[in-house]
Amino acid sequence: MTARLVRKLAVMLAPLLASSAVAAQSREGPLPPTVYAADVDSIIHPVSAEYMIETIDRADRAGAMLVIFTLRTPGGLVESTRDIITHMLAARTPVAIFIGPSGARAASAGFLLTIAADVAAMAPGTHMGAAHPVAGAGEKMDETMAKKTAADVAAYARTLANKRHRNVTLAEEAVNNSRAFTEEEALNALPPLIDLVAPDVSGLLRALDGRSVTRFDGTTIRLKTANARVIPIEMNLRQRLLSAIAHPNVAYILLTLGTLGLTIELWSPGAVLPGVAGGLCLLLAFFAFQILPVNYAGLLLILFGLLLLVLEVKVPSYGLLTVGGLASLIFGSMILTSSAEPELQLSLRLVLPIVFGLAGIAVFLVRLAVASQRRLPIAGVASMIDEVGHALTAIEPGGTGRVATHGEIWNAIAQEPVAQGDRVRVTSVDGLTLTVRKE
Repeated sequence: MTARLVRKLAVMLAPLLASSAVAAQSREGPLPPTVYAADVDSIIHPVSAEYMIETIDRADRAGAMLVIFTLRTPGGLVESTRDIITHMLAARTPVAIFIGPSGARAASAGFLLTIAADVAAMAPGTHMGAAHPVAGAGEKMDETMAKKTAADVAAYARTLANKRHRNVTLAEEAVNNSRAFTEEEALNALPPLIDLVAPDVSGLLRALDGRSVTRFDGTTIRLKTANARVIPIEMNLRQRLLSAIAHPNVAYILLTLGTLGLTIELWSPGAVLPGVAGGLCLLLAFFAFQILPVNYAGLLLILFGLLLLVLEVKVPSYGLLTVGGLASLIFGSMILTSSAEPELQLSLRLVLPIVFGLAGIAVFLVRLAVASQRRLPIAGVASMIDEVGHALTAIEPGGTGRVATHGEIWNAIAQEPVAQGDRVRVTSVDGLTLTVRKE
């Protein structure tokens, strides 16, 4: 009975509660529009693609008015770019790409993202373009494959520009001729490549208030961004970590540390920590190499060079293995990433110290190995040879006396007269008798 009474009261009070909520909202006024803002300052790869797609999905679920991506990128992978654009075109929320702040650029993949957006904007002093495709693995494409790839990306750019009512000719030239455009050139073209120039996100929101945007499917949305509530969306910890290691210099350091850790584990089995840390670094490096445009010939040369440095410790080559390992490391590092973009290239300021540091470690270990081989035995009869002691008694030639050496007292013979107290050196051992000579 009590539960039934509670349900009846809830049904009776529900209209009253709803009316009071509506009245409270009417007193406070309508809620301000919501704008989701995300900052993309990286290469376009699977991690940044996941970040952008998740941001669009969150905006769709929240019913946001607009999603703004502040973009700064040297380019990236075509497949990741296509994934982002496909999601962008199917989103319920309009998407704005803003190239900023001043001095930033959106090259290659960033250009395609910009012309595909519902709103394309640039800050003063920025540029975009140079979208000619290169091989994903860094190798040189043959002429036929290069033409096919460029034609495919150019057709994709023409489709996006045409549906967005942007300059199709310039979009195609950015792909085929690697043309780049400043914000003024992009805005003043006929038809333009972008919609407007704004100093920052706040200025962009003010400029977009009341503006009608035509979506990719032809529908029109009127943006209301005045006094919008901007919700910043940041990468989660996993995305930040993976995005950080997806850089050529970081990946190279991880590869070096991983190989060094496994090498130390092989030298000292049972140490555990170097092996675990080395394996982890290698796995992270290989993950980064899957994202980056890596030339696998360069990667193999680096591994071969490290192998030669390791063998130098085991094989006496009089430095030939070290020289070969150094050459292999340097050449492999130089061709590891083959890209026109500086952000996708290894820095010689990083490569040379690492290479010569590894060479120094190898040389140091070789010296230790050689020194250990030259050391005299420290146990057994052979350890007595060349030991220094002093005569406890006089020793006549052919006669026997006693000497103290190696912390012990021995019977000794000599081929020359030795006086009591003279310093002597052991030349041979015969059973329990030493042969000595005067020191």
